[in-house]
Amino acid sequence: MTAYTELQVTTNFSFLRGASHPGELVEMAAALGHGAIAVTDRNTLAGVVRAHVAAKRVGIRLVVGVRLDLSDHASLLCFPTDRAAYGRLARLLTLGMRRAPKGECHLARDDVLAYAEGQIFVVLAPPRPEAAFAAALTAFGRAAPRVYLAASHLYHGDDAERIAGLATLAVECGTPLVATNDVHAHAAARRPLQDVL
Repeated sequence: MTAYTELQVTTNFSFLRGASHPGELVEMAAALGHGAIAVTDRNTLAGVVRAHVAAKRVGIRLVVGVRLDLSDHASLLCFPTDRAAYGRLARLLTLGMRRAPKGECHLARDDVLAYAEGQIFVVLAPPRPEAAFAAALTAFGRAAPRVYLAASHLYHGDDAERIAGLATLAVECGTPLVATNDVHAHAAARRPLQDVL
């Protein structure tokens, strides 16, 4: 087994985003030798139930999480560390869904911070982080208990430069850097479906 765990996995429970079922993604992680996988659908925990069943079946650990897409266009992954934190995350999502039309979730940073106890956050950087992003990351890192910065390849031709910049930003903001791949499908055969989505 590899020590790497993918922390940013989108299933088909993220409507019009993910091209694979939770079970398919979990089974592929196990086949690749991963000891764990995180499921982080957008503003929902809906995919974790089927992922949990599949993880038990194949014998790997499921890391329960969610991707929070906030009203100011910031995005972060949120991982509850215990049952009480899971309950707070569920209440946060309920709050955001009650404010919005069906199929949407309206949350702001203050909402996230109000439910931050027991959560681990991984902030997703925009393609070209500006000074405002650095300031927001620093402020969020001071207010939330455990905050990390995600680095992933975007395949725009400047990944080495971008990831080096994120590493520098992480040091400047006092936020450790973690690697993610932003997985949306379990196999290359799903690429046509992913392109349509």
